[in-house]
Amino acid sequence: MTEITQLLDELRAGDENARNELFSAIYPTLQQIARQRLGLQQHTLLDAPALVHEAYLRLTQRAGLPPSNRASFFAYASSVMRNVIIDYVRQRQADKRGGGVTELTLTTAEPEAPLANADIESLNSALEALARIDARAHGIVEMRFFGGLTIEEIAEVQQLSVATVKRDWLKARGFLLHTLEGAG
Repeated sequence: MTEITQLLDELRAGDENARNELFSAIYPTLQQIARQRLGLQQHTLLDAPALVHEAYLRLTQRAGLPPSNRASFFAYASSVMRNVIIDYVRQRQADKRGGGVTELTLTTAEPEAPLANADIESLNSALEALARIDARAHGIVEMRFFGGLTIEEIAEVQQLSVATVKRDWLKARGFLLHTLEGAG
């Protein structure tokens, strides 16, 4: 059992001290995921610490307890981070009445091979369309792109074979690429 899984179990058992220990244990990983998602570009949407703190607040304020193991927790955290980014962009665009488009790179399993550059609203629309036609593939993209999970970690969380996750990842990438090219 990993330290994170143990802390999640303690939190589920009602140990409030585990909440602070959990935050300390997951903070470096969430920071790394946030930096990957936001990129170290000039057009960064948020800074990584702000994204991590907002995501953690949302994670701990939700009804119910967090998932019970490390991989499931980070899969759930990836979904929350996506929502934080989407909400931030929407608020920023509303504040600027539709001002500048922010670019976000959707990466593949190989960091050097970009899928496409898309503004966050187009990406969100494409992800919503994917969710309507293939919820499993949508979940894989969310965990991979917003959560930074590996193919193997996603396979563990989803209880699928690595080969199935790879196929769904490729299928989802193709769908998103096609959808985003059509939007552009």
